[in-house]
Amino acid sequence: MRSASLLPRLSVTAVGCLALVGLSASPGVTADTPLALDCQAKPPVISAQTFDLDAGVAAEAPESVASGEAFDIALSPAPITVPGSLNGYTIKSIKEIKLRADLPSDATVTGHRLSGGSGTGSGTPSVAISGDQIVMTVPGPINGGSTFTLPTLTLDLVAGDSGGTVTTRLAGSSYSSPGLTFTARVPILFFEADVPTSCYPAPSPVLSSTRID
Repeated sequence: MRSASLLPRLSVTAVGCLALVGLSASPGVTADTPLALDCQAKPPVISAQTFDLDAGVAAEAPESVASGEAFDIALSPAPITVPGSLNGYTIKSIKEIKLRADLPSDATVTGHRLSGGSGTGSGTPSVAISGDQIVMTVPGPINGGSTFTLPTLTLDLVAGDSGGTVTTRLAGSSYSSPGLTFTARVPILFFEADVPTSCYPAPSPVLSSTRID
């Protein structure tokens, strides 16, 4: 049985806002893409709980770039509010947030960096490439009931061969291969437990598409 979302519905810019910039790139095109995330929380003493999490992305990208052209992708998440409770269980905090995106196709990543963000706790956010994914990590903790904004992630890219297409999408295809994970601190019975939670987009739409001329 599905419960209500552990996080409230994100705005259409909650996962990110993509902006591709290049000296000879064509004008940007903006498209809002809704995302439906399928999530599972696994408490230590009760059965796993599944729930839906609605999100979305406003993706801005040039219609085309030249082969070998340098350009940027910037993902700017909107504020997110952590609920204070769910189905009668108090959410004390969340931590160890990881947001994963597939590396853009038909392009080479030459750099990545984070900027901005607020309310993300005492830990320092970081970003790294792991295999074919770019992973943003926010240690937290972030208190239940509070609002936070993930940092803006900027990727520096060089377009690949002419005829290709640079696409972006959120990673994840199952609970064991998620696009979003976090750990919730929840009082259960007579103790507080860390509850690992995994989410993946179902389906996973293309967020932006840029032709390489």
